[in-house]
Amino acid sequence: MISHLRRKGFPKPKSLLYQKIPVRLNDWDTSVIGNLGIDFVEHCGSSKMGHYVNSLSVTEVGSGWWEGQAIMGRGQEPTLKALKKIRRRTPFRWLEIHPDNDSAFINAHLWRYCQEEKIRFSCSRPNRKNDNCYVEQKNWTHIKKIFGYWRYDTVAELNIINDLYENELRLYKNFFQPVMKLKEKILRGRKGSS
Repeated sequence: MISHLRRKGFPKPKSLLYQKIPVRLNDWDTSVIGNLGIDFVEHCGSSKMGHYVNSLSVTEVGSGWWEGQAIMGRGQEPTLKALKKIRRRTPFRWLEIHPDNDSAFINAHLWRYCQEEKIRFSCSRPNRKNDNCYVEQKNWTHIKKIFGYWRYDTVAELNIINDLYENELRLYKNFFQPVMKLKEKILRGRKGSS
């Protein structure tokens, strides 16, 4: 019997579902509204033991519109329910969702939902945060700066966080905070180069 060993750092063999989902780099047309980066932010404090709150963070690439929804754990069905709640709140049509490779996103529930609703589905390359940079930057400014690095693991805390996401925080972040985007990047000579 021949044993196939996988070297550390190399990707695991992917399921058939992973093979169906196209990989997208950071090559968005920001003049089109409706393309969404999605990600999770953990509220586990210093320990990932047990159940704790996770914030689903959704950012529209072209406008910078942001939505959040908290769930307990990272289950596939609660994740889909949270995405549906967020979709009902957004003032635009969803064209594409783009998560990282988290199994909470890459699963039959979300795949089937996107197929039924005619929403394109792409994902990032493994371990490449820049492929989903639009949502990654909002994870800091819209979630971690607000809730910090504390552990939230009660239903009461979950309800408070969701009340903020569904009301004051989303209104404040989307209507009263400026969205800045890089217009162009010009590389000028480096120090010490001739």
